Amino acid sequence: MSNTAKPAAPKDLPPAPDKEAVEALIGPYRAKTDRTESDNLYKDLLGFVPPRIQGRVLVQGALDPEGYDLTEKIREHMMYPKCFDVKTAQLMLFGMLLTQLSDAAQLHAIGARKAGATWEELNAVVGLCFLFRGMSAANRGAEIIAGMARREYEAST
Repeated sequence: MSNTAKPAAPKDLPPAPDKEAVEALIGPYRAKTDRTESDNLYKDLLGFVPPRIQGRVLVQGALDPEGYDLTEKIREHMMYPKCFDVKTAQLMLFGMLLTQLSDAAQLHAIGARKAGATWEELNAVVGLCFLFRGMSAANRGAEIIAGMARREYEAST
């Protein structure tokens, strides 16, 4: 998969937040972080902005703009350490989150694949997770990889 491929967002993600409802009842986005720039980081990494991220941006950006700005700076700094390329960092995050059986594991698997990870590398991470989390991680990891393969196949046909 090339870095320019834009896979569709997984269908099992929650729906995107209702921006109009959030702004009407909670308030407008007030953080200093440029939303377009922030959205583009996710679009470059995943091909889309995950709904949970959209919700955090809208809610925290309205209620705690300073906190949102701080968390975004920390996230960006920690997500892209200078000593690792993006693929390696995303593979590591995939493994960490898969070991916790977090639904966010699939987002980092997509990020790793978009950054050039092979099916074999993704599966090796699943195997490492199996050592410390067991069959649940192996099953969930295989499910994530199979779902990614389906989406890539559908996008290519």
